[in-house]
Amino acid sequence: MTVYLAAYKSFEKHHTGKTDDIWLLSSFFEHKDGKFGDYVYQEKHILDSGAFSTFKNPEKAKSYDWDNYVKKYIQFINYTGQKRFFEMDIDCVVGLEKVEYYRKQIEDGVGIQPIPCWHASRGWEYFEMMCEEYPVVSLGITPRTKQGALSRKKPEVLKKFIDTAHKKGKKIHGLGFTQTQLLKRLNFDSVDSTSWLSGATYGKIWLFDGNKMTMYSPPKGKRAIDYKTVNVHNFNEWVKFQKYAEKYL
Repeated sequence: MTVYLAAYKSFEKHHTGKTDDIWLLSSFFEHKDGKFGDYVYQEKHILDSGAFSTFKNPEKAKSYDWDNYVKKYIQFINYTGQKRFFEMDIDCVVGLEKVEYYRKQIEDGVGIQPIPCWHASRGWEYFEMMCEEYPVVSLGITPRTKQGALSRKKPEVLKKFIDTAHKKGKKIHGLGFTQTQLLKRLNFDSVDSTSWLSGATYGKIWLFDGNKMTMYSPPKGKRAIDYKTVNVHNFNEWVKFQKYAEKYL
C-alpha cells in the first residue's frame, strides 16, 4: 500500500532532505496563481486539484471562477509532466454534470484520465461505472465532509468498495484516510493523510514502533513549544510507516 503524505508544501522549508523517495500528495491550490517554478515533478508524487481548499468559505466556493481554475490546472499538469492527478470533485458546488464536463476537459487537455473521486451523492451504480471506465478510482472519505466522516466509521462498507474495484481489476485510493489501525483490514492500493501535521495543530507526537503508528498527547497542562521540531520528528516517523506500508500492507 502506498501512503501519501499530504500538505508537504507548508513544511517544505523545514525539511532538508530529498523527497524523490518519499510518497507525497501535492495540491494545485498552492500553485493556482501560476507560480509553477518551485514544483518539481517526481515519480512518487500525486497531485490533487486543491478544490476543497476553497470550501472553508462556501459562498466563495459557489462564486469561484472554476472554468479558469480548470484551465490553470490543465496548464500546470502539462507544465510539470505530472502523471497521477485527481479530478475536480466539486459536486456539492457545481453539480455532477459540471464535474463530468471538467473531467473531460482535463482528460482532453492532458491526454491522461484523471482519477475520479466518488462521493455518496453519486450513488453505488456510479461507483461501478467508475470502476468500468477508469484504471484508478478514489473514495472521498475525508473527515472534512459529513458523509466522509460517517463512512470512516463503517469499515465493512469501505471494504465493499475496495473489493468491488479489485474484482474489476482496478486500483482504489482512500482520500484523507490513514486510520492506521484499519489499514490491515482495508486493503486500499493507496491512501493519503495530513495526520503527521498534528504536531503543529495539537502538539501531538507520533511514533512508529516497526509495526504500527501511535500518537501521544502532551502531559496535562503542558504543550509543545517548538512545533517545527515536532513536525520534523512526526514527518520522519510517518516516512518510516510509509516504507513499512509499501512492503507489508
